[in-house]
Amino acid sequence: MIGYKDYTSIILNINGERRKVIVKPSDTLLRVLREKLGLTGGKPGCENGDCGACTVLIDGKPVKSCMILAIEVADKDITTIEGLNNTEIQEAFHEEGGFQCGYCTSGFLLNAYALLEEKPEANDEEIKEWLQSNLCRCTGYEGIKNAIYSAKEKIKER
Repeated sequence: MIGYKDYTSIILNINGERRKVIVKPSDTLLRVLREKLGLTGGKPGCENGDCGACTVLIDGKPVKSCMILAIEVADKDITTIEGLNNTEIQEAFHEEGGFQCGYCTSGFLLNAYALLEEKPEANDEEIKEWLQSNLCRCTGYEGIKNAIYSAKEKIKER
């Protein structure tokens, strides 16, 4: 017999869709997204908040999903990489080669998307500052920066 003692049912608003999920109070958002909801775009890198491969947006702000509990974000708006389909930033990363092996790409994309939403005219210093929260072990930062500049222009042309 399966018991659900110590489990909690919560609603997560993910990419504009309400999803009901049963979690343990200790489940991180990263693990719930990947293992219970099948949203595997956010990657488990360091799992201590250093690398940013697991970045998602909570109410539009970048958050490392390995460092936050799923129950903490119930009823908040969560955007995962799956929610950035057909956006200017996704297109720009593709065109500018804003990736190396690709493992860190989803975190960079979400962080860059949030940057351009908050600061559409971000300058070099602001872009550099925002990119410091994500690590690329393949050292592919030039393509990522070029993608952000390209996305800035695409957003202006909207």
